[in-house]
Order: sequence, then C-alpha cells, then structure tokens
Amino acid sequence: MAPQLLGAGDPLAANPLDALLPPSAAHWFGTDQLGRDVFDRVVHGARHSLTIGVTATLIAVASGVLLGLLAGLAHRWADEALARSFDALSAFPMLLLALLFIALAGTGTLSLTVAIGIATLPHYARVVRAQTLQIRQLGYVTQAVAFGRSRTRIVVRHVLPNVLGPIPVVAIIGLGESVLAASGLSFLGMGPQPPSPEWGAMLAEGRNYLSVAWWSGILPGVAVTLTVISLTVTGRRLQARFEGRDA
Repeated sequence: MAPQLLGAGDPLAANPLDALLPPSAAHWFGTDQLGRDVFDRVVHGARHSLTIGVTATLIAVASGVLLGLLAGLAHRWADEALARSFDALSAFPMLLLALLFIALAGTGTLSLTVAIGIATLPHYARVVRAQTLQIRQLGYVTQAVAFGRSRTRIVVRHVLPNVLGPIPVVAIIGLGESVLAASGLSFLGMGPQPPSPEWGAMLAEGRNYLSVAWWSGILPGVAVTLTVISLTVTGRRLQARFEGRDA
C-alpha cells in the first residue's frame, strides 16, 4: 500500500488558518478543525484501517484453521468440547468479544488487531471443522488409512488442501467485517490514537463539527462504507462462483 501515490500531502500537517474549509480544488475533501487536508488523511488512513483488518483476518484464519482441523480430527469427546466452545463464542457479538479482550489487554493498534482476530476466529474454526468432518469420511482418505499412511501425511496431503478450499472466499467477506470492526472500535478510542489518520478516529474527531463542517466526519465514513461494501460484494460473488451458482 502506497498512499502517497494518491495523497501526496502530509496527513498530519496542520494549518489553523485553513481550518474547516469546504471541499475545493485546493482541498478536495475540505479541511478539518486543525486545517489538515481531509483527502490526504482519508487516503493515508486506508493504510491503517486495512492493515488492521488484514492482520486481524490472518490471525483469525490461521488460528481458526488450526483449531477447526484439530476439532475435526480429534476424538469425539474433544471434538464436542471444541465445537461447543466455538458455538459459545459465536453466540456473543464480535464487538463484545473484542471489547472484552481490549479491556484486559489495553488499548492500542496491537491490542485492537489481536482482539478482532480472536473475536472472528470461531467463524473460521466452525467452517474448517465442518469441512474436516466431511473430508475425513471420503474414499481416498479411508483408502490412505487402509494403506497404512501416517496420520501426518494424510492430514497434510489429503485433508488440509481440501479443507482450505472455501477459506479465501470466507476470508474476503470477513475482511470487510474486520475493517468495519476496526473503525468502530477506533471510533470509541480503542485503536490508533489521534493524530493518526485512521478512519474510525477521524470519524470520532469529525462528529463534533458535523453542523459546521460535515465533510470532516461524513467523508471518512463514506470511505469505510465503500470499502466494506466492495469487499462483501466481491466475497459474495466469489462464493457464488465457488458453489457453482454463478451463471
């Protein structure tokens, strides 16, 4: 990600004389209460929001695949214990789980990223577990067992590659949810702190000036909305194609 290609200005550069200027040729998205260019801040803010979302999704996918695979291959009692744990965590709203982790670990970008990753982990674990339970019953797996192949070889060569099939599609949809969660929690002051140009933090700063400078709060929100919609539509499209529903 190279935000300087679109936003060449310094997103932290303040000029009180240019405070709360409306959108114009000089400042496409106007300026905020400190005279900072909102367009530059939105462009550079994409790096923060997307980095948090991507990293959190990678944490969730890696942990979810490991735990889901373990549950699907474990003895029945262990599988039941892990499956009920996934169900219990999934019953709580994602933001609530993330808030609980942040309350224990503290605020900041790292805590926010890990919190979102942990909160979204159960979804991936349940998908992988379901896939594993199906694949382990297929003929080529039972045949490999009958031929005396080692458990590790069966898992690595036959189970894992087939389990991972739907994960990229699910992850793209989940990435949009993670970006939205990151912005929401940053809006509450639990992510990157001002003057960092993160979309949620910009929304929090701009909400106090909506009556006199709507652009400072609305336009970062538009960036979040368009990003989440784009990722969700792309993910749904890929999901339809993966399931053979795409004409």
